[in-house]
Amino acid sequence: MKSFIETIRSIEVESPVDKIIGQLKQLITSGQLQPGDRLPAERILAEKFGVGRSYVREAILKLEFYGLLRTNPQSGTYVSGLSIKVLDNIITDIIKFNKEDFNALLEARYYLELDAVKLAAERRTEQDLINLKEAMLDYETKTNNNQDAVEEDMLFHIAIARASKNSVIESMILILIPDLIKSIVESKICGDNRGKLAMAEHRNILTAIENQDIDAAENAVAAHLNDMFQISRAGFSAQRIINDQ
Repeated sequence: MKSFIETIRSIEVESPVDKIIGQLKQLITSGQLQPGDRLPAERILAEKFGVGRSYVREAILKLEFYGLLRTNPQSGTYVSGLSIKVLDNIITDIIKFNKEDFNALLEARYYLELDAVKLAAERRTEQDLINLKEAMLDYETKTNNNQDAVEEDMLFHIAIARASKNSVIESMILILIPDLIKSIVESKICGDNRGKLAMAEHRNILTAIENQDIDAAENAVAAHLNDMFQISRAGFSAQRIINDQ
């Protein structure tokens, strides 16, 4: 019989994004928001939820990715035409989406970014290069000043995804990257000096994209994310050992 201490589970702190999604789910399942209804503007939602607009935007992006919301640039964001039962089940799955499977998230990010950077090297525009350089320099400035550069790191990787010109890959990376980077930085998985080591790696990635060298771009991202990939591999190996016992 298991000791009681083995049955104790860590307390999960719900993120602001999940709380927003949860409240929208409640509004939909209660019938206050019907399929086809338009959501209030991001600014109004942010004020009502008491959070920054970036959290609202991320929640809407996740719901759009799964087809639960649709946005018309001219008229706003609407609840999709799916039935309330379907909406309820899918939203519940989004909130639970791989929360405990950190290894799978790391692996998914690794392979998605390899694909994204290869496409970015092939398809990037001059504006993409400007966006990448700006994000890279902002990251370096904050890192060199020993400031938190999590957002700048995210923006660099998001700029790569945008340069791929593949909206599905971009959407998937937008979903994965924010929580992953925050978790990695806050838990210091790769050590205290990882931020400064990443600067040279970012420059290698940018140079390969600028030169439109697809192989070099893939190799640069593989090197940049290698620590995370090895952690993921080790996690899967450990899980297999546990399952075989």
